[in-house]
Amino acid sequence: MAIDSRGESIRVVHPLFPVEGGGSIPTSPLQLHVGEIHVTRAIQLNAIWHSRLPNVVRGNIDRNTHSVCFGAEYAGNFYASAIWSSPVAGNRLSSDGTIWLELRRFAIASDAPKNTASRVMAIMVRLLRVKFPDVTRLISYHDTDVHSGTIYKAAGWTATKKVTDSNWGVRSSGRGRKRAPPVAPGIKVRWELAL
Repeated sequence: MAIDSRGESIRVVHPLFPVEGGGSIPTSPLQLHVGEIHVTRAIQLNAIWHSRLPNVVRGNIDRNTHSVCFGAEYAGNFYASAIWSSPVAGNRLSSDGTIWLELRRFAIASDAPKNTASRVMAIMVRLLRVKFPDVTRLISYHDTDVHSGTIYKAAGWTATKKVTDSNWGVRSSGRGRKRAPPVAPGIKVRWELAL
């Protein structure tokens, strides 16, 4: 075990092959500590780093049955943030009564080490299994205009559906409530991971 600057324990993943130190800038995602952060901080970090959707309405996170935010930090600086909540689409996604959780935003700093997203995703999944044992499936959407879904593929998620602007807000019964135009128009791919 190594101790970071705040006195919290950081697990050394490969003690026989330690990652060389890089001063106050992490040189490997193995150096990042991932843990829960307050929703306000996650929203602030998302506003700085998210490529397409920098704005998050806090009420859309707080009013959910399940919600949690994570941050990845090293030497007192954040390098990634994530916001999870009950799916925007609500219970219509899980017709069998199971509970799903959606990765609403995942934002990485431009100076984060290579493979930060994959490392942070793996840790978050482990933490979510413990925090929400009743959740049976994780979902997320990637915007095909700016991402290819590589982190989900690498983490063992499955691409299940393409969603276009025309059916983004439509309920499964064919009826949809009137919604504002999409903030990030285009094709999205839904990814899923069974827990």
